[in-house]
Amino acid sequence: MPSPMPILLQRHLYPLVALMGLLLWALAPRLGLPTEALVMGWSLAVLALGWALERRWPFEARWRTPVDRDTRIDAPSALVVMAVVDPLLKVGLPLLAAAGIAALPVLGTLWPQGGPLALQWLAALLWVELAKYAMHRAHHEWAPLWRLHALHHGSERLYWLNNFRVHPLNLVLVTAAALLPLQLIGAPGELLLGVLAFTQPVMLLQHSNADLRSGPWNVLFSTNEAHRWHHSALPAEANRNYGAALLIWDHVFRSYRAAPAGQAPQRIGLFGNGSGYPARASFWCQLLGGRSCRPLCPPACCA
Repeated sequence: MPSPMPILLQRHLYPLVALMGLLLWALAPRLGLPTEALVMGWSLAVLALGWALERRWPFEARWRTPVDRDTRIDAPSALVVMAVVDPLLKVGLPLLAAAGIAALPVLGTLWPQGGPLALQWLAALLWVELAKYAMHRAHHEWAPLWRLHALHHGSERLYWLNNFRVHPLNLVLVTAAALLPLQLIGAPGELLLGVLAFTQPVMLLQHSNADLRSGPWNVLFSTNEAHRWHHSALPAEANRNYGAALLIWDHVFRSYRAAPAGQAPQRIGLFGNGSGYPARASFWCQLLGGRSCRPLCPPACCA
């Protein structure tokens, strides 16, 4: 029987990792350190911490398996996301923004760069979270987008690697909606990195099987306790808590669901029978399709 998880980690991990990311972003230029490398390094450290916590203190024992069907889908998806999609977005979105500003130069002057940095950061954070909330909800409520998002919800357990189980086009649409408008109106790249420094550590713990008990933090952050209900196989439970890192917009648009301490949905995965979606097929089969694997069949998404 392992010793109990330290209370500081079990109850307050989410604000700790978010604020530490923000602090590193703020201090890096003053210390002469590469900001992006520091922020990404912290995110990787948080991901490793989530893995370690769920190995030692799992919430659900049946989700604690070293390699299974989900792993064989999630691992290649993670490789595609990190090696292909993310680098393309980092290059492509600024190029699109630059082209837009070149065509209409006044666009690039709209962001209030002379305002207080804290207010600029807060405005960018609220927009990013709103855009991601709206796109996430649209991926649940509009069948053509759900056909992409079903890949993410096909997992039958929740654990650290689920973060990267995503259709590339799903990721492109969400990221573009969140960042491109800000880039078009001249929001500085360093400011957007500051938003990422705060939100990415939270999202990297979102699917963790660690037995975290975040209490009141579940109202603000999209914790693993709050987010596991979003992965329920029951529509009434799953069509809630769409927020990316924060649940602010779920409260505004009344899609928030409280997370009962120590409880989980009866079943994780697609609704009903998934309307034939091949959730147990390989990642490549789900991504590319074919006669025996049709990832674009209409699923029963939001009954």
